[in-house]
Amino acid sequence: MLKKLGLSLVATAIVAFGADYVIKFSHVVSPDTPKGKAANYFAKRVEELSHGRIKVEVYPNGQLGSDKVILRKLKFNTVQMAAPSFSKFTGLVPQLALFDLPFLFKNADHLHKVLDGEVGQKLLKMVNDKGYVALGYWDNGFKQFTNSKRPLKLPTDGKGLKFRVMSSKVLIEEIKAMGGIPVVLPFGEVYSALQQGVVDGQENTISNIYTKKFYEVQKYMTLSNHGYLGYLVVMSKKFWKKLPPDLKKVVKEAMKEATEKERQWAQELNQQQLAKIREYAKKTGKLEIISLTPEQRKVWEKQLKAIYPKFYSTIGKELIEKAEKAGEEVNSTASPATATAGGK
Repeated sequence: MLKKLGLSLVATAIVAFGADYVIKFSHVVSPDTPKGKAANYFAKRVEELSHGRIKVEVYPNGQLGSDKVILRKLKFNTVQMAAPSFSKFTGLVPQLALFDLPFLFKNADHLHKVLDGEVGQKLLKMVNDKGYVALGYWDNGFKQFTNSKRPLKLPTDGKGLKFRVMSSKVLIEEIKAMGGIPVVLPFGEVYSALQQGVVDGQENTISNIYTKKFYEVQKYMTLSNHGYLGYLVVMSKKFWKKLPPDLKKVVKEAMKEATEKERQWAQELNQQQLAKIREYAKKTGKLEIISLTPEQRKVWEKQLKAIYPKFYSTIGKELIEKAEKAGEEVNSTASPATATAGGK
């Protein structure tokens, strides 16, 4: 009994001299991706702004489990924060599949206008209604295709090829529209699947293609900028309710700062890492990088945007049209490749 009492007192003392609240922040990518860097920055700023009352422990590379597992843990408050890709939420909020639609955004300005505007706020509320606290959107970037079989210059070049995709009905239809075969696999299995030929190719942002070394086990990379990959930063509602108002304010402020940094890093890392992939391609001759001509891009857009009507009933035709309309006032001359960047 005395031994148990002693342990209890020690535990109490540790809490008293440590943080009042601990946030376990889980994500599935490398620390040097935009999301990884932003998670670490958020942790630092929360601890600074709260004067040590909140400690944030960041767990990268899926150390605590896949995003799917973590979303369940958030419900029970065994993990407090995560930043899964939008596709992980589409079972709860089908409208979030909006961001998986190919060729929806002209560039980063168009994208951010949607994320930070009426459409984005409406989607955050939908996530909140499902038992989470949605804190904001983080960029990953525009996606590129890679494969080991042939150059993808037109969508029909993907016919018969097996492409790994995230668990998303939109992405599955996207690959089918190319005549390809979609294969849903967890992110952590992509490299080995490419290496062993389980799949022929994949779609991802420059950051993940580089940090996970996908380019080393692929022969072709097409700078298609065909789709967007972003993250929704969410917190456990049970944990959020425990926070006093002043610390909720701290979390929101730190998130605002981290979001600004994350978007900046996404852009910078995309440019830097694409340059490194180009250097590898030139040095080894093992990778061919294809840039689409304006004419080729129009063919891609026409063929892949043809899947939109299939999702009018789930995403909502009005929501899709609002997102498209937001781009009318945006300068369409900026290239998605130079406007933003990314990871998984």
